[in-house]
Amino acid sequence: MTTAKTVSYLEPTQEAGRALVQRGLTGPIVMLNLLRLKDVADYSAHPDLAPAGAISGAEAFDRYIDHTLPFLRETGGDILFLGRGGSFLIGPADETWDLAMLIRQSDVASFLAFASHAGYLAGLGHRTAAVEDSRLLPLSETPFATVKA
Repeated sequence: MTTAKTVSYLEPTQEAGRALVQRGLTGPIVMLNLLRLKDVADYSAHPDLAPAGAISGAEAFDRYIDHTLPFLRETGGDILFLGRGGSFLIGPADETWDLAMLIRQSDVASFLAFASHAGYLAGLGHRTAAVEDSRLLPLSETPFATVKA
């Protein structure tokens, strides 16, 4: 019997980062985040950030947001929306996401400045401890005339 290995997506690849830059997006971008959280946060990769006792993935993600928000805002970004997920209305019945988040960044350069900011990176371990799987989709605004054409 063969067991299918579950693949988790937690960090962008170099190829994906290069592809984002090569898209040549101008102006604001919105990052659609879909997040599946761990039941119990795992700080084994970042023991320096670990709380005294066990906490949930949701609590670790709250710590990530608290740490991250000042750096996000400093680089021209902000949280547009953060909400609880669940099952899709249209989509795979067996796929669920705990949280959906929309992050607005003034442009791709400001997103890259945020993602490489030393202060932000110092607390990234909270996200690592919290998140079991994720998706990140960069979006650029499209005028309605383009959609109709």
